[in-house]
Amino acid sequence: MLHSSRSPAAVVVCQHGDMAKGGTRAIAALGAAGVAFTVHSYEIGNTDLSYGEAAAAALGAAPERVFKTLVATVDGSAVVGIVPVSRRLSMKKLARVAGGKHSTMAEPSDAQRLTGYVVGGISPFGQRRRLRMFIDASAGRYDSIFVSAGRRGVQVEVAPTDLTALTGAEMAAIAE
Repeated sequence: MLHSSRSPAAVVVCQHGDMAKGGTRAIAALGAAGVAFTVHSYEIGNTDLSYGEAAAAALGAAPERVFKTLVATVDGSAVVGIVPVSRRLSMKKLARVAGGKHSTMAEPSDAQRLTGYVVGGISPFGQRRRLRMFIDASAGRYDSIFVSAGRRGVQVEVAPTDLTALTGAEMAAIAE
């Protein structure tokens, strides 16, 4: 259960090119691309939930619609896996769809260096280095999904089709 003295989520709607208060590279990239998106900021108090599940609860969104952005390596090359917070990234499935044999999670310091974002706030948008991305096929079930906006406590709601178009992400069954 979440414990917070503030309302669960404050919603700020951003228009094209609008950085909004406290904007990030991810928000700037979305604005520059001219796609529709909504910025949601929230606070998480003390909870027994995982960070991702607590974020979903704070947003009032189903955990299946809130996606986490994870950096992994496949045969030594960095890739990104984007999966619902209610599920885990399958290393075996990720390696297979990336055309490799072996996959492991990247060290947090490597993930931060490659993306330019802190762990817990890694966004698929506006990364320092463009990495090959895979998003779980379950995202295609929804008109919009939530992904990190590049800072802890801030998510962007965006159409999965816009996410794949802007990042080059491939949809594949990578969650377990």
